[in-house]
Amino acid sequence: MNFAGVNYLAIVVAAAAGFVFGGIYYRLLSKHWLKASGVKKSAVKGHPVNLYVITIVAELIMAWMLAGILGHLGAGQVTIRNGAISGALLWFGFVATTIAVNNGFGMRKPMLSVIDGGHWLGVLMIMGAILGAFGL
Repeated sequence: MNFAGVNYLAIVVAAAAGFVFGGIYYRLLSKHWLKASGVKKSAVKGHPVNLYVITIVAELIMAWMLAGILGHLGAGQVTIRNGAISGALLWFGFVATTIAVNNGFGMRKPMLSVIDGGHWLGVLMIMGAILGAFGL
């Protein structure tokens, strides 16, 4: 399922894994997230379907872009290890910094940045590992 050097099956699998990880992660940390965000539990019951659609589309785009970046590592360099490391480096340089700035200016509790940042670190490392396993 390769087209122009990108394995779309790998992208879909990586995005799905990231989505599943997020569901498990936030289910386990829901009480802490609610406290850090200041959101009431009653406000998060029955999320509209469009939030899940947005999340899935965003994770597909994220996996697609990560695959493109991994493709630039060079022949024989797209591995599980290098994929996970690349995901972590991209998280540190772009995601963690963005979350910290947005939550800081939003006057949110630092723990919200820790929780949300941990989620996206996990997502990017899992996606990178999966894309690396496929070897693009």
